Amino acid sequence: MLNRLNHTQLLRYAGLFTWAMVGIPIVLSNLYFPDADVEESLLSKPDMLGSTVAYFVFGLAYWLVTHDLGARKPRWYDIALLAVMSFAAIAVSQLTGTGLGGILLMIVAGVIPWLMPISAAVIWLILQHIALVPVFIKGQGFTPIAAILQTALYIGYSSFTFMTGLVARQQAQAREEQRRLNAELRATRVLLSESSRMSERLRISRELHDLLGHHLTALSLNLEVAGHLTEGKAHDHVKQSHTLAKLLLTDVREAVSEMREDGGIDLKTAFNSLVDGVTALKIHLDLPEMLQLDDPDRAHVLLRCAQEIITNTVRHSGADELWLSLSKTPEYIELSARDNGRGAANMTHGNGLRGMCERLSEFGGHLDIINTAGQGLSLTAKLPTKETP
Repeated sequence: MLNRLNHTQLLRYAGLFTWAMVGIPIVLSNLYFPDADVEESLLSKPDMLGSTVAYFVFGLAYWLVTHDLGARKPRWYDIALLAVMSFAAIAVSQLTGTGLGGILLMIVAGVIPWLMPISAAVIWLILQHIALVPVFIKGQGFTPIAAILQTALYIGYSSFTFMTGLVARQQAQAREEQRRLNAELRATRVLLSESSRMSERLRISRELHDLLGHHLTALSLNLEVAGHLTEGKAHDHVKQSHTLAKLLLTDVREAVSEMREDGGIDLKTAFNSLVDGVTALKIHLDLPEMLQLDDPDRAHVLLRCAQEIITNTVRHSGADELWLSLSKTPEYIELSARDNGRGAANMTHGNGLRGMCERLSEFGGHLDIINTAGQGLSLTAKLPTKETP
């Protein structure tokens, strides 16, 4: 069964198991000492109810915040649930007069790296444990030095789970990057296959036109001459052969024309291969039924632009949805993209965007960008379908 779970799910269920173990003394206090005196019971009656509520609130918040952890972008309510977990853990320690809350904070430490940058996560980790110091002093009668040392001990334990969560997050990101790169390789392979197919069709069409067409033309001319030099039945056979030669020459020319017309590169297959390997984004792909380009270099430029758009969206935009569309006119082929990310009022062009502009300008194309803070990024890449004078 464990083999069927990925590392993120294993961490989640490990946290749930730890949460369940922490609940054993709380549940036992409610079940076996409901009417006992404070000295005989682990908890007093008011504390029993409060600690139980705080304990189950923590569990519910943990279950919600770790649902699809790593498979989606963190939202504001994830941070709110994380705060609920921290306060609930501290409340458990306060109401039970024990260090059970410190164990719950270890669970929180394993979740923090998934929801915020490392610097902010470290600050959160330290602050939530500092809040235990007054709890230890007032609730358990520790001296300030003893409370600080006890808190430092829990910080050490939590640091281990924190690093475990951080490594798991980095591994998940590395796997996602590998899947995206594999998708790019598959798309490039499809494009190369289409380009090779097109080149082979053009080569065969040229061979048919240059060799077979030339020989059939010569044969037709010779038969026409022979028709003027023969009489009787021989003349009829020569005339019939001349007609067949002309028909065959016509068929060869039609076959050559069809091979040239149907020799375009199918961009739809390449784009579908590119999108299928991306799981960090929900990509809406809008492609026409027939989308072919005669120039392999232009097809390669469009594919590279789409790859760069997906990469930038995953790494920098904070978006979870991307819309990609391709359209073609007799003069231009247009690649449009927009996301639901955070956008930026002042955006600097990195190497990726500069590379897109350079590739497009090499063939007479251009890139238009609309970037508004809080409204995502929209861009349009236009590429002429033919050479510009």
